[in-house]
Amino acid sequence: MSIFVDTAIPEEAKLAMDLGWVGGITTNPILLSESGKKAESILMQLTKLNMGKLFYQLISSNRKDMIKEARMAKEIAGDQLVLKIPPLAAGFQIIPSLSKEIPCCVTALFSVAQALVAKESGAQYIAVYVSRATKLMGNGLALVSDMAKILQGSPTKILAASIKSSEEAAAAILSGADHLTVPFNILSTLVIHKHSEEAMNQFNSKGTGIQL
Repeated sequence: MSIFVDTAIPEEAKLAMDLGWVGGITTNPILLSESGKKAESILMQLTKLNMGKLFYQLISSNRKDMIKEARMAKEIAGDQLVLKIPPLAAGFQIIPSLSKEIPCCVTALFSVAQALVAKESGAQYIAVYVSRATKLMGNGLALVSDMAKILQGSPTKILAASIKSSEEAAAAILSGADHLTVPFNILSTLVIHKHSEEAMNQFNSKGTGIQL
């Protein structure tokens, strides 16, 4: 399992990298746009951090342009690149050949049928928007669970996205997600629990250790 930070801000990504347990970066067109800089420039800065996997989402909508954009992203990010593929007919169509060159993640899936097609096309990942699916359909965690059943034993792994709390992150993994991506503000809460803090305060106030 890997935990990724969902950001297009290099400074945030660097802070996440310094935590020591974050396996890479996921981006999307909105995050890149909000950075205020060209996508190529941001992608290059994120690549230089060498954090591991770097997810970039295609914005092209036809097969020819998708392939061209994918290869341009590959020139920038190299072997770190994972392509987020839009769940369009053209997107599914390019995966069988493109995934042999670049790992592919079909993004924004909201049905088990889409997950099945992603698996059969050769996608290495699918991205499920947990919180958004709950708002739109009632139960995003159930969707993750259903997808996990049909993907069991396959190379296609579930990346849980649209995570709004540490509790939802844990629930997504327990529901069958293989990986998580969370914004930096959620990332920093994963290590915090009030009972842990209470226990440490008790140990430190009543115990002893090596004197520095």
